[in-house]
Amino acid sequence: MRTYRDLFRTREFTPLFLASAGQTAAQTVSGPALGILVFQQTDSALLSSLAMFGPALAQVVGAATVLSGADRLPPRAALTGLSLAFGAGTALQALPGLPVWAVFTVLLGLGVVGSVGGGVRYGLLDEVLTRDGYLLGRSVLNMSAGAVQICGFAAGGALVAVVSARGTLLLAAGLYLLAAVVARCGLTRRPPRGTGRPSVAQTWRTNARLWSSVPRRYAYLALWVPNGLIVGAESLYVPYSPGGASLLFAFGAAGMLAGDAVVGRFLPARWRNRSAVPLCVLLAAPYLLFLFDPALPVALLLVTAATFGYGAGLLLQDRLMALTPDELSGQALGLHSSGMLTMQGVGAAVAGSVAELTSPATGMAATAAASLAATLLLAPGLRGGPAAGTEAADGAAADGAEAVLPAPK
Repeated sequence: MRTYRDLFRTREFTPLFLASAGQTAAQTVSGPALGILVFQQTDSALLSSLAMFGPALAQVVGAATVLSGADRLPPRAALTGLSLAFGAGTALQALPGLPVWAVFTVLLGLGVVGSVGGGVRYGLLDEVLTRDGYLLGRSVLNMSAGAVQICGFAAGGALVAVVSARGTLLLAAGLYLLAAVVARCGLTRRPPRGTGRPSVAQTWRTNARLWSSVPRRYAYLALWVPNGLIVGAESLYVPYSPGGASLLFAFGAAGMLAGDAVVGRFLPARWRNRSAVPLCVLLAAPYLLFLFDPALPVALLLVTAATFGYGAGLLLQDRLMALTPDELSGQALGLHSSGMLTMQGVGAAVAGSVAELTSPATGMAATAAASLAATLLLAPGLRGGPAAGTEAADGAAADGAEAVLPAPK
């Protein structure tokens, strides 16, 4: 499966694509509206920021508690239920007079529950597509998410001005409902990939099994650390160039979309195993030149070139899936998403701390140097194909009581 036509001819891919885009649109539109609403009530920039990004941070809690549901819930029912839960929670946040503490209680709950969503969605993608189609399908979902976010942020600001923040939240709740309808009517009923009931104990056991394999550990660290540190550099766009920050974000999004398109659609299979590390290097190297405080036109070129390197994530996810048994694929991808969000928060904190002591340009260059160093340290563990690095006893359970995992795909 090497063409977009083949991809969209796959019966369940289109509804999965539309449901994912609907959820992304709802999240993108509702985030700024909720941030504005909280700021109007509290006059606190910190609380406003947490209102926008709190659910992503709360996913860390979900990764340690409910993530086992990604493989132990029926995919169609799980995706439908999650969209309905987010729609109800978003509508609740639009109620006039709702206390701020209640807003954040809802945010925390949605963040924890939402941690299962990525694992369910991308685990189902792995079932719907053939093995050689996963990379292309994931790249299309990534590109659509980027395009929807660019349009959604612009539309969200306009909607707040026209229908108010609460009205925008209600429209976002409607988008969640629409995504739920598409998932329920468009996807086929499938059994869970794994057996047993989801639980905190099962989440910990499976996370331990996933982490027990050395090749998978390298894949996870390569997905989390270089990426997270570069997101930290991106968090300094506003202080680096207050008037040009929107252009930097836009050019960065364009570079990321181009990287996903080239890697997902045009990169020959024989180059995939050898391209992840060079792309991670590309992700960081251009930011080193920010040490010289380049003018905005040069900065835009550097950012576009660097964000092309985000295509490495597709190759590393493909590697992770090749190292992971089918019945654990949902939780494996959910753990990747939660760890990535956590490292992005760490990267932003590191970059901001360096910038406070020096300058935004120095903070961007310093986090880029750390990302580059991490890539070079991880590179030896990423050499060769996934099969070459798979251990014979692929991660017995952490308590030593379970059998060896089945052979990876």
